Amino acid sequence: MGMTRSFFSMFGPSPIRPLQQHMAKAFACAEMLKPFFEQVLKQNWTAAEKYQSQIVQLENDADELKKNLRLQLPKGLFLPVPRSDILELLSIQDSVANKSKDIAGMIIGRRMHIPESIAEAFSQYIQRSIDAAAQANKAIHELDELLETGFRGREVEIVEEMILKLNDIEHDTDEMQISIRRSLFELESTLAPIDVMFLYKIVDWVGDLADRAQGVGGRLQMLLAR
Repeated sequence: MGMTRSFFSMFGPSPIRPLQQHMAKAFACAEMLKPFFEQVLKQNWTAAEKYQSQIVQLENDADELKKNLRLQLPKGLFLPVPRSDILELLSIQDSVANKSKDIAGMIIGRRMHIPESIAEAFSQYIQRSIDAAAQANKAIHELDELLETGFRGREVEIVEEMILKLNDIEHDTDEMQISIRRSLFELESTLAPIDVMFLYKIVDWVGDLADRAQGVGGRLQMLLAR
């Protein structure tokens, strides 16, 4: 780590730590969906709104970190990682926070009821998408070690293994999404059409959350391949 710090002291502040801080905040947004959803299942809207407010605040914090990091990356700054790659990583990370806020906002806005017959499966589905965000966060926090080793050696293997695990988690969410959509289809005749439409949308958005977390891993993988 000392070598990385001394390197950047010559050319400018390192963007790696702010990038990691931003991913940690994006993950915190996703992680907050678990207690939020627990209250939604109980139809405890007062408690659910408090968690949703926390998600909004965390997303705002992530936006502030994003803005500061962009300002820290003038085009003339020498970086060991292309500026465009850092900005792309930042954008994908930010989409994790944004999607978490969207999910909570939609559910709160419509006071959505999750049918009891799919509630447990839906809880597991959300948790697995949160797992994807957690794995992406874990991988991003290896980025400083990757820089220090020059993207070579055992550290590369460690991050590649993390990315493979992230891909497996995202695949799990794909399978869970298919199953939940099938169960929801069987319930359609018992629900109001507008409710069904928004339930399908939330199912898709929870899957999008896992997809975006996987996108963080995909961008890291591209860095490893350079």
